[in-house]
Amino acid sequence: MEPARTEELPPVDAHVHIVGNGAGGTGCWLDMSSGFRRLQARLLLAAIGMEASSLKGDFDRLYVEHLLAKLRESSMSAAVILAQEEVYGADGKRVPGAGLFHVPNSYVLELARKHREFIPAVSIHPGRPDAFDELERCLEGGAAMMKILPNVQNIDCSNRKFAKFWERMAAAGLPLLSHTGGEKTLPVVDPELANPRHLELPLQMGVKVIAAHCATKSALFDANWFPDFVAMTERHPNLYGDNSAFNVLNNRIRGDTVPRTLADPLASRIIHGSDWPVPVNGWWARVKGYIDAETHRRWQSHPNLLERDYQLKRAKGYAPATFTRIWSVIRRPRRA
Repeated sequence: MEPARTEELPPVDAHVHIVGNGAGGTGCWLDMSSGFRRLQARLLLAAIGMEASSLKGDFDRLYVEHLLAKLRESSMSAAVILAQEEVYGADGKRVPGAGLFHVPNSYVLELARKHREFIPAVSIHPGRPDAFDELERCLEGGAAMMKILPNVQNIDCSNRKFAKFWERMAAAGLPLLSHTGGEKTLPVVDPELANPRHLELPLQMGVKVIAAHCATKSALFDANWFPDFVAMTERHPNLYGDNSAFNVLNNRIRGDTVPRTLADPLASRIIHGSDWPVPVNGWWARVKGYIDAETHRRWQSHPNLLERDYQLKRAKGYAPATFTRIWSVIRRPRRA
């Protein structure tokens, strides 16, 4: 039998990206057309301990095997792995050449069937002509969550024409992980769509929503929507936030919100996520005094980013429930 309370369940990383270039027929693609994007890919791979040369081999398999190895070496029992939807226009048609990478739902669902450490989060643009069919297929396939980046994928969650889609998600118990706040890694279509206020409609329809990054800034001149997120948690008991990318090098941007996310009543809404393969750095946490020098020295050089992120957040003061709360949010279909 499973434990009755989430604090008795093992910790989970609720924000882990799958990336692939289509090697092995996975259906993934990765845009490496510019020098900047090739450099970006090399830096991210180096951060997680992979060689850039892996991109020329069976990359999709190598990436998954590497992630599994790091996950099994870490304190995490499982990771929510994220599909990546393509970009669609207002007419419901796919926008050619848009986006940086794509990870099909079918691939993420297949990985979760093969590896019990993986919890699948699908990604569906609700404006797709086949959105409802894809949603039903994913529910049948064992989807535990749905992940979108509205500002990147051109999704206005407040559009009333998507109400029935959110209603179906709510009825199925499928939560929504939605990017909120600044974004500097992926090409942005409409920055305003990262405003958490656009999530009011799915929340009103009864969907459990996780605001990725708690609507914090990713760069100095980003809009500051963190106060809006905090106010929304007071109105919506079904709204959560994750602390993914709270340990990046420019941690002053997101890190200054740490004390608020550690304190009640907001603390009870925070879910742990690393944003793997985004680099993890405890420098700013040390400067701000969130962690001591010994903790910084011990974990900053740890080669496993999943463990480094977890331990730095524990040292900052995130309660054990932060790392298990996702169990009470995700849809948990039976596995064979």
